[in-house]
Amino acid sequence: MAEAQKLDAGIILRALEAGGVIAQRLPGYENRTSQLDLMRLIIRGFNEDALIAAEAGTGVGKSFAYLLPALSYAVLNDERVILSTATIPLQQQLYEKDIPLVMSGLGKKLKVVLVKGRGNYLCLRRLDDALRERYMFDDNDYRDLQKVAEWAKTSPTGGRSDLTFTPAEALWSKICSEADSCLGARCPDREQCFVLALRKACADARILVVNHHLLFADLAARHEGAGYAGTVVLPPYARIVLDEAHTLEASATSFFSKEFSRFGIYHQLGRLYRKRRGQKQGLLLRLLSDQGEEKLAELEAGIQDVRDCADALDKAGLELGKTDGVFRLTRLKEGLIEEKLTPGLRALKKALLALLDFVGPLLSALPEENYETLLWDIRVILRRFDAVEKVCSAFIDFKNHPEEVIWMERRSGSVPGEAWMIFRITPIDVASSLKEALFKPNKTVICVSATLTVNQAFEYWKGRSGFALAVDREILTGQFPSPFPYSTAVLLAAPRDAPLPDEKTYRAFVDQAVPALMLCAKGSALALFTSYEALRSAYTAALPLLQEQGILCLKQGDDDRNRLLQKFLQDEKSVLFATDSFWEGVDAPGNTLRMVILCRLPFKAPTDPVFEARCETIEQRGGNAFMDLSLPESVMKFKQGFGRLMRRSSDRGVVAVLDGRILHKRYGAFFLQSLPKTKTNFSNFEMIIKETDKFLFSHNVPE
Repeated sequence: MAEAQKLDAGIILRALEAGGVIAQRLPGYENRTSQLDLMRLIIRGFNEDALIAAEAGTGVGKSFAYLLPALSYAVLNDERVILSTATIPLQQQLYEKDIPLVMSGLGKKLKVVLVKGRGNYLCLRRLDDALRERYMFDDNDYRDLQKVAEWAKTSPTGGRSDLTFTPAEALWSKICSEADSCLGARCPDREQCFVLALRKACADARILVVNHHLLFADLAARHEGAGYAGTVVLPPYARIVLDEAHTLEASATSFFSKEFSRFGIYHQLGRLYRKRRGQKQGLLLRLLSDQGEEKLAELEAGIQDVRDCADALDKAGLELGKTDGVFRLTRLKEGLIEEKLTPGLRALKKALLALLDFVGPLLSALPEENYETLLWDIRVILRRFDAVEKVCSAFIDFKNHPEEVIWMERRSGSVPGEAWMIFRITPIDVASSLKEALFKPNKTVICVSATLTVNQAFEYWKGRSGFALAVDREILTGQFPSPFPYSTAVLLAAPRDAPLPDEKTYRAFVDQAVPALMLCAKGSALALFTSYEALRSAYTAALPLLQEQGILCLKQGDDDRNRLLQKFLQDEKSVLFATDSFWEGVDAPGNTLRMVILCRLPFKAPTDPVFEARCETIEQRGGNAFMDLSLPESVMKFKQGFGRLMRRSSDRGVVAVLDGRILHKRYGAFFLQSLPKTKTNFSNFEMIIKETDKFLFSHNVPE
């Protein structure tokens, strides 16, 4: 193989300097030293086959800092580069805006493909099957199904995001592409297949814009034996840029987890056999058409047995999780688990195995050539039941799974009183898997984010992500501060008289402080909470006071996340009450957002099963769970919440922290020292209100 050509740092840097071919195309271009320094580091990563960890503060312009080297390297060496993000909005921004701008400046032709998980694409075969099963849908869903069918005739991608309406999740799940139900070369719709067309496009592309989950699916398959030379989920590559890299551990944890619920079991059983409105339907009916009523009765009994066992297990799980909403299986609870949960697990396992044993001979009796599609679909369902049976086995044998968290989580539906449990297996540590699958086999891995350090050090992120384990590789790190004028444009306020969260007066203080701050800011505020209960309490207290002043109040849970954000962005006086997912990914520049209220330091709840297990593992290894995990994790999320305020250099606003621990606990300094230098006010709450009003509005008053 020919030796890779090196990037010329001087040429690339000039493109983004004042007057450069890229700089000229950026409206309102500002020369940013930190952006150019970041680009120098990334160029070294490509030229030296190195691993890079770079923290780039808000406003550095990290996207252009890695796009220029990545695209230039792909052109220079005719080599594929993967750009991976944690969120679809960033994927879209890179593909639709940033990459075309960079390519126009470079004057080079380069094929770029946006790749989402296959569940985002329509499967024409499953669509045809659904259209033939009219009885499975109510009138509204069937009308939507017909609209999807019409759209599919002209859609170039088959991508869900291209639809002009949003079909129900349950409907889309019946017609989207699935890896284990794909017939591949045997599919009758192969020539029109959207996923196949996407794969063909990927094979010719030199830049693939993917998400972390999709990347992990490919990396895991390669590491488990698929190899690195051919196409697996993605075509082969050796250079990766990971944006939003602070989410690596969370994304990998999600990918490597396994789960099931009674509703998932119901869905698969319904595909095999069901009765609706007096009609018998399902894939297995075709197999039993000449088997007689006795076999059909045996099938019905087997399916009902699985349903009954799933119901009983779910009921037992709900009882165990009724207090905290979660339940983790541990040795200390062994007697309770053996009495309340294990019988249900064994019963479901037995019922599933009996159903598998019943269906297996039916499949083997049919000629493959005549029933290929039918047999494939049934085998997919049986494999899913086999996976559920394996999760049940792990739950039963939980004491022999020390590297995994075996737990359950309660979920609630839209119908009052409707609830169910999700049975989950989650890895305790993903660092070694990431090291082996991501950092070891690839030549260049660039990890960038606005939040990778705690107290100016990368050690926490490096340890959790597997980056620190790659000791045999060249590792380069760098911090690149935001060019935004935080020292003059942001006021960080924390009331010295704020109670600690464990004090009885804390909830009342927050409920009074949040609307007072929002009124002071004349709306344009985002209040971030760490629990929905606290959010609801503050929202209820604030609503009449804010509505009286004509301020629109928006609350997470009342609408789709994207629609909520759009309403917030469109109304400058609006306020938004939100929890977990809104601590990052909210981009509201200008007067849309003048104030961010961080009601509580975002420590993970000690009852979170995965967090609890990780803390125990740290302690068992001689570490300090609070200092090694709880505190740094909270600091990183705190930095994300703080980062919602200032999105442009002209922005101005206040970040108010209502948790007394930031001033009265020694570890509060870790939070403060991880932020850029700002104006501060740590006086009592009454004085903070006065200073906030002065800071936000007096500078606009002519002298």
